[in-house]
Amino acid sequence: MTRSLEEATAWVYRGVWGVLTKWFRVPHLPPALPVGPGEQLQSFRPSGGFLRYLKFKFWLALVLFDGIVFVVWLAAIAASPGLALLFGPIALIVAIVPDIIAYVAIHLRYDTTWYVLTNRSLRMRRGIWEIHETTITFENVQNVSIESGPLERFFGIANVIVDTAGGGSSAKDARGQAAANYHQGRIEGIDNASEIRTLVLSRVRQSRSAGLGDDASLATTGWSEKHIAALREIRDSLLNATRPG
Repeated sequence: MTRSLEEATAWVYRGVWGVLTKWFRVPHLPPALPVGPGEQLQSFRPSGGFLRYLKFKFWLALVLFDGIVFVVWLAAIAASPGLALLFGPIALIVAIVPDIIAYVAIHLRYDTTWYVLTNRSLRMRRGIWEIHETTITFENVQNVSIESGPLERFFGIANVIVDTAGGGSSAKDARGQAAANYHQGRIEGIDNASEIRTLVLSRVRQSRSAGLGDDASLATTGWSEKHIAALREIRDSLLNATRPG
């Protein structure tokens, strides 16, 4: 029964996906980022484990929801068998239609998620009704961490969290003073989180050291040797702070 329902909803999804991509002009290709000569571009999507993880949560919620509908219907049969049988098809629709909608929504979320990395920035795309694209410049990255709960670890996936500073109005801390304003990018549902974290950190170090290690470029700015030494000290402290471990 479960497999038949999943096959039916998969067939519905393929038709819905074709219609939605045509109506809303959902891009089939990953988002673009400017790439300079010699730069590397890497595009990827969440792993298959992420889709299985989303489906597991979906089926768990489905069992609870359909179980409640079934119990209510049984109670209605006990109270008024004739009325319960009359409204039986409605109860069946209430139990099945949300399942199909949720199944389609899960696949849409998975199929429309893209991550793109260049030497200078990271871009994330999600959504179909409203396509959200977020770009993070590595120069603004403050921290890169890995997040993975027990259920995510069971499916072999994790999330890479990229914290950046700047933009928007600052939040207030407990003393009512302006606190640091951080934005967060989430690379969700990947099975090589450690590799992606290491890659992002390496791009962060390259981005921050670009221009500061070139004596000729610094000499043309008109800064004194004292200014250059201070900049190098700041660069070295940032590099040490972002090294893993």
